[in-house]
This record gives sequence, structure tokens and C-alpha cells, in this order.
Amino acid sequence: MLSGCWGDAGSGGSERGGRAVRRLLTIIDLFRVDTANPDLMRAQMLALRNQVPMLYVILAINSTAVAVTYHGVAPDAVTLYPLGALLTLCALRLGLWLRRRRQPVDETRIAARLRLTVALGGLLAIGFMTWGIALFEYGDGYAKAHTLFYVGTTMIACAFCLVHLRAAALLVMVTVTLLFCLHVSRLDNHVMRAIALNLVSVSAALLFVVVTYYRDFTRLIGQQVELERLSRENQRLANLDTLTELPNRRSFFASLEQALEAAEGTGEAFVVGLVDLDGFKPVNDAHGHGAGDAVLQETARRLRGVVGEAGVVARLGGDEFGLVLRGRPATAAMGEAIRTALSAPFRLPNGSTAQIGASIGFAAHPEAGAKAAVLVERADYALYYAKANSRGDAVLFTEEHERLLRTQSVIEQALRHADLAREMCLVYQPIVDVRRGRTVAFEALARWTSPDLGPVSPAVFVPIAERSGLITRITAVLLGQALAAARAWPDEVALSFNLSMADIASPQAAEGIVAAIRASGLKPGRVILEATETALIQDIAKAQAVLETLKSNGIAIALDDFGTGYSSLGYVHRLPLDKLKIDRSFISEITADPASRDIVTSIVALARNLKLDCVVEGIETDEQARLLESLGCVLMQGYHFHRPMGFSDTLHYLDREAVRAIPPVRAIA
Repeated sequence: MLSGCWGDAGSGGSERGGRAVRRLLTIIDLFRVDTANPDLMRAQMLALRNQVPMLYVILAINSTAVAVTYHGVAPDAVTLYPLGALLTLCALRLGLWLRRRRQPVDETRIAARLRLTVALGGLLAIGFMTWGIALFEYGDGYAKAHTLFYVGTTMIACAFCLVHLRAAALLVMVTVTLLFCLHVSRLDNHVMRAIALNLVSVSAALLFVVVTYYRDFTRLIGQQVELERLSRENQRLANLDTLTELPNRRSFFASLEQALEAAEGTGEAFVVGLVDLDGFKPVNDAHGHGAGDAVLQETARRLRGVVGEAGVVARLGGDEFGLVLRGRPATAAMGEAIRTALSAPFRLPNGSTAQIGASIGFAAHPEAGAKAAVLVERADYALYYAKANSRGDAVLFTEEHERLLRTQSVIEQALRHADLAREMCLVYQPIVDVRRGRTVAFEALARWTSPDLGPVSPAVFVPIAERSGLITRITAVLLGQALAAARAWPDEVALSFNLSMADIASPQAAEGIVAAIRASGLKPGRVILEATETALIQDIAKAQAVLETLKSNGIAIALDDFGTGYSSLGYVHRLPLDKLKIDRSFISEITADPASRDIVTSIVALARNLKLDCVVEGIETDEQARLLESLGCVLMQGYHFHRPMGFSDTLHYLDREAVRAIPPVRAIA
């Protein structure tokens, strides 16, 4: 029991001793500079730059006033000489602080300077208190009262000037209070002891204020640092594409503006590039968004690898990327390097691979323009030109493109001001069932004759109308004309009408088409709406929803230009189709090219398996027609049967057909 009691007592004593040590260490920490927090030290240094000079001014004024009080009463060796030395030191430090106010903070020496400030604060407190105590012996009651007032007010002023550096403020207060109390304790004077007690209480309250303020100041600096960090992070995120970790569209235009400013100052040239992936959307639709994201991330990695330090790579949105290339790089070589990098197979998360390509448009500064918006517009036109004329190539905007762009601008303005109902018209080309020798439909083809420009090819004005957003107005006008024409044809003859990308992408446009067909009185089953693969792959999900709306209203859907798009077999079964139209590009060489025959045979078999009608376009010779019939093709269209004709000619054509049947095409034996 005794040993147990002694053991408990020893344990309790050890615990109390540990608490005492911890308290002592806590007190010591109050007098240390927190060198582990560089942001706090920097804030302390900035605050002290404004407040320490005030401290030295207060010391000089108050101490000089005391010296005046004691001048002639105490010896000069006590009054003036020590004060002169102390004020000289203060003046030197004041000049040093004032000079540093105009200089940037030296991050490498902050800790040493703060420690020096603490040490000098303690030394000056000792020096001025020793001088004041020495003077105290010589004065009368008024002089001693001035000294006491000097000690109290100067200590408070210095503590507040050093409040952002807790160690210095506390050291000054403790030094002044301790020296004053030690001196008063030797005096046999109750009034002085009462004043000393007052000073101790004031110092204790001031100590509490300093510690509390310093704690709040430290917390405030921490919050400011966190806010700055969050602000930097927000700024980073605001200029970052989070999927690819590339700069985003906003950052791309900022880099472009910086390049323009540098070019104005130094004359340094640069090139803007736009990269658009070919065949990305079918990959995204067939394999899911996870696979699409993986392709975009890998594309970003490959583009960074090609461009390197030569410029900026940014993701502008979707599958479009932007480049700002410094200097005057060989755009052909850069384009080829990008195409080569992106032509390699992409490994998808599900283990399969995808093959895509890229079309690229370049615009050089200052040849293509001197403003950011103009350069991007020119690069976008070069990209559009590459997609339309040489998909998968890199195109540099040139004077020829500038001429074409001006021409297109003229055409666009003419379209915007056109009287569409008067200037636009339709011609009709028959679609023939060669086995029955009968016309089963007419395809409506748009024609435009401008009063200012004359006849403009649909191959020219339709893409311009699509890019400018005018195509939906044109569709509405021409669909009305086509429906009116179809009402005059026999019931067994259908109307085939082409839809634009804007029509397919807009549920509102689809509703307008359905309403127009209903209002015309024509049976929806006599209307075939054609959509191209290129239009559908812009957004398969949205196109599918629009086509299903049309199909649910009894309208037939045909996929035009089949075989020219990407991954046709991968999505054609998902769409609500009634017909496939084989593109004319496979027909022109079909009699001489076995590969063309094989492609047509495959498409016909696909259509048969999917229970879809198959229409072959672009037939120009009897030999082509007979060969295609031998391959199983029944519905055909082309100059061999008839060129596009006006509405009145369709009536004469149908009358002649009714009188004499079209001779059936004999298959090649």
C-alpha cells in the first residue's frame, strides 16, 4: 500500500511538473517570432514598416520632453549624453525603416529582421528605463510625476506600435514594468508603490489586449491567405478545361491578346490554329461519353506533345482545339505532325480502339488579320474549307480564301435581304422504280436566282445559309412550295424533300414541318424527308429524337449520301429510317471499279436486312442502270432517267409516263 501511495504521489508530481514545463514553454513561445508562417511574417513586416517609424518619433519626443524637465536639475552626464546616444540609435533605425518602406520585402531576410526588431525593442526598453530611473533620483515631485507619466504613456504607445509583432510588444512591456517595479520596491514611498501597482494592472490589461489582437491578426492573415489561394484556384479553374487540363476558350483568347500585344511591341509574328476532330461524335455515341472523354484527354496529350514550347494549346469546346503558335512555323509541317499524331488509334476504357482524324485551319498574323476575332474567324474559315474540300488536311488562310470569304459575305447579305418566296424556287428530279417502270417520287431541289447576283448554285448558298442561321427560313418557304406541287401529282407519287442540319437539330423546326404538312392537306405518308449523314452525326441523340417525332406523324425518313459519313453501320440501326440513298460517289466508277460494286452490294444487303428501301443516286448511263439492277437495286435517280425539271414539266412528264410505260431496264446477264 505504501509503495502504491508513493507511486501515485510520484506520478502526480511528475504530471504537475509536466504541466509546469508546458506552461513555461507556452510563455516562452509568446516571445518568439513564428518563423514557420512566412505569410504571417510578411504581413508583420509590412505593418511594422508603417508603425515602427512612429514608435521612434514618439520615443524621441517624449524622451526630449523629460530631458527638458530635468535639464539643469540633473547633471548633463545623466540627462543629455545617454539620451543623445539612445536618440542617435533611434535616428539610425528610423532612417533604415523609412528607406525600406520604398523597397520590396526581402523574403529571405524577414525572419532575421523580425528577430532583430524584438532584440532592439528589449534593448531600447532597458536603455530608456535605465535612463529614466537615473533621472528619477534628481527631480522634485513634479519632475518625478512627469517621469511616471513618461514611463506609462510611452510604454503603451510602443506596445501598440509593436502590436503586430507580439514578441517585441510583450518584451517591451515586461521589461519596462519589471524595471520600474524593481526600482519602486526599493523606495519607502506608499504613493510610488501604488503607482507601480497601477502600472502592473495596466500592463496586464495591455498584455491581454496585445495577445488577443495578435491572435485575431494571425487568424485574419490566415483567412486572407486562404482567400487568395481560393481566388488563385478560381482564376485557374476559370481559365482551365477541367477534362483535358488544357487552357479553356477564355484563356485561349487571353493568350491570343497577349500575342497581339507582343507583336505590336516587337513585331513578332504568330499563327492561330483551329483543330477539329473528324469522326469523334460517332465514337462518343457508339461507346459512350466515358470513351469520348478519354479520346479528348488523349488528344490534348498528343497536341501538347506536338506543339511543346512552340505555343499554346487550348480546348475551345466539344472536339475543337485552339492553337497560338509563336513565330512563323511551317504550317504544313505542323499540320502534318498534328494529323500524324491524331491518326494513331485511340485506346478506349472498354479495351477497344477508335480511329479518328483531324481537320486544321491556320491563320497567320498579320496577313490574315490584326485583331483576335478576325484571326479566329479566318482560321475557322480555313478549317471549314478543309472539312468541305479536303477533310483531314491542314489549310492556311490565303488571299484566295479572303476572296471566297468576301464572295460568301456578299451572298449572305443577299440572302438576308432576299424575297425568298419570289427568288427561291424548286426543280424536281424523278425517282424511278426500274422494275415497274414507274416514277415513285420526285426529289425537290432548291434553286435561287438573285436579282443582284443572278443564279446561285445550291452548293454555294445552302452551306452559307446553314452557317448564318438562315436555312430554317428557306426550308419553310421551299417546303410550302413543294407541298403545293405534290398535291397536283397522283397519289402514288411521293415528295422527297431535303432537311438541313438546323432542321434536324431543332425540335421546334420539326414541329413546324409537321404543322406545314398537316396544313397542306397532303397525306404524311407521301412525304419523304431526307437527311445527310454529315448532318446526323453532329448530334445523334438529338437527331434521333427529331426524326422519331417526324416518323411518329407518318412521315418517311431517308438517309441521304449514305456511306460518306463516319461509322455508318454503327448507328444507322438506331435511327427511325425508311430508306437509304447510296451516294453518287460510289456510282461514277461502278462499271470499272470492283471496290465500288462491292460497296454498293454491301449497302443493298444492309438495307435488305434492315427492311429499308434503297435508292441509288447519280445514274448517268444505261450500263450503270443495268449493272445496278443486277446487284439488286430497284429505286434509281439520275440524269439517265431525267434531269431536274420545273413544276409544270413534272405534270407533262407524268402525263407522258401514263401514256407510255417506261421500258424496264434489262439486267446484265
